[in-house]
Amino acid sequence: MTIFIAIYITIVGLLFGSFFNVVGLRVPVGESIVHPPSRCSNCNTRLGAKDMVPVFSYLFSKGKCRHCGVKVSPIYPLFEAATGLLFLWTFLRFGLSGAAVIGLMLVSLCVIVTVADLKYMLIPNKVLLFFAPILIVLRFVFMEAPWWHYVLGGALGGGIILLIALLTKGMGMGDVKLFALCGIVLGIGPTLLAFMLACALGSIVGGLLILLKIVQRRQPVPFGPWLALATLIAYGYGTQIIGGYLSLIG
Repeated sequence: MTIFIAIYITIVGLLFGSFFNVVGLRVPVGESIVHPPSRCSNCNTRLGAKDMVPVFSYLFSKGKCRHCGVKVSPIYPLFEAATGLLFLWTFLRFGLSGAAVIGLMLVSLCVIVTVADLKYMLIPNKVLLFFAPILIVLRFVFMEAPWWHYVLGGALGGGIILLIALLTKGMGMGDVKLFALCGIVLGIGPTLLAFMLACALGSIVGGLLILLKIVQRRQPVPFGPWLALATLIAYGYGTQIIGGYLSLIG
């Protein structure tokens, strides 16, 4: 039974990943997520069912539009596959539980803001406002610690990024609001861990991109994707990582 549930959740994740691409690419520029229907950006041909099967349509068409042959951005299958795998990871990590429900919503938020931030360097308020009440209610329904633990986590997450934004001008208010929401989900300790992981991941990848001359020094790069990835790591393994660290220094 477990393997069938895992396959089902992965397929659902792939389908949602396709939708999350649309949300992340359209909402920041004020476009509707339902109209117009998906079309080729080059020949403007409306995409049919054959063109919209997550991941597989891209593979079968060899990354090109079936109608005009122009190359399709790999961002679409990449985030479809990532969402499917993250949905599967959430199920394998938490099973059928309240923590899994929170995890699926958190994955959904993180995928959408990553798409939007990578494309436009913008985390849309509409996306945050949609997920905020859902995640906050779920967090306080399925509490694993006292309520103040999550309230302080939100204050810590938002406060750290706000301070950096004010001092360096290197982050926007979207990052502040995103990490405040993530902090409410995580709680105090995991929020601090997530911030440290995000800084480490951003520095390592940013340094590699500069070495490879993909980006230039002082060129602005989005930080939201690293906050999102670090949040998921902290949500899934924060307790174990913190416990392991404390045992080493204790």
